[in-house]
Amino acid sequence: MSTTGATADPLAALGALPGVAESVESVRKAVDRVYGHRIMRRRSTEITSEAALRGARGSAALSSADWALEEVRRRTDFRGDAEARTVGAALRLTAEAGQLLSIWRQSPLRVLARLHLVAAAEQDERVGRPRRAGEPVDEPLIELPLPDAAEAHGRLDGLAELVIAGGSAPALVTAAVVHGELLALRPFTSCNGLVARAAERIVLINSGLDPKSVCPAEVGHAELGRAQYLAALEGYVSGTPEGMAAWIAHCGRAVELGARESTAVCEALQRGAA
Repeated sequence: MSTTGATADPLAALGALPGVAESVESVRKAVDRVYGHRIMRRRSTEITSEAALRGARGSAALSSADWALEEVRRRTDFRGDAEARTVGAALRLTAEAGQLLSIWRQSPLRVLARLHLVAAAEQDERVGRPRRAGEPVDEPLIELPLPDAAEAHGRLDGLAELVIAGGSAPALVTAAVVHGELLALRPFTSCNGLVARAAERIVLINSGLDPKSVCPAEVGHAELGRAQYLAALEGYVSGTPEGMAAWIAHCGRAVELGARESTAVCEALQRGAA
């Protein structure tokens, strides 16, 4: 996404694209249904914890570690193979996101650096900072052209400026742009997908759309499948109005599916309490 142009609030302009308002309204209704559930009034902490677990599982699945939920729930050691490390990274990011909410609007780049540090969890001078010229990127599932380091740095700065400036754009639009831009740029040498989805979660919480973090978009992205995820991302990267709107709608559908997942958890808890 270009962060320069004629409009002073490019995110708000995206909210005016055909079909985006409908996606925003559909997401709002789905979120309201979860928050209006009677179980949420008494057991919201349990719903939040379960949503975090399921969201981490979904994010890991999109990064080729598609474990069963019960396996994620059971395991305590994630130091094994690449899949185990990916699941562990997703779980750490989900836990860390809640600690960074107050910093996000003032210093999004600091938050992104911290997310990468938490995800990578290794002693390497490339960890916790944007990549430099010539440094390779390990993100095999995304085969789109990789912007060079200078372009990535410039666009990352532009994205941070948009976040800090705020504006009138709906939370869904901002979350989708943050998510899409990070995937398009792949600003770190590793874990970009995991970081992008954690950043989307932070925006949805911080905006007030999902303050208790009970509508895990990562669940929806995983349910929609990697093929749809990557196809929608191609639309975002194209920069066309249609492509951007399709990406925002895809992210909206992911939030709705996350909300549906937590509604099902509420229903299960209600049956158990009956």
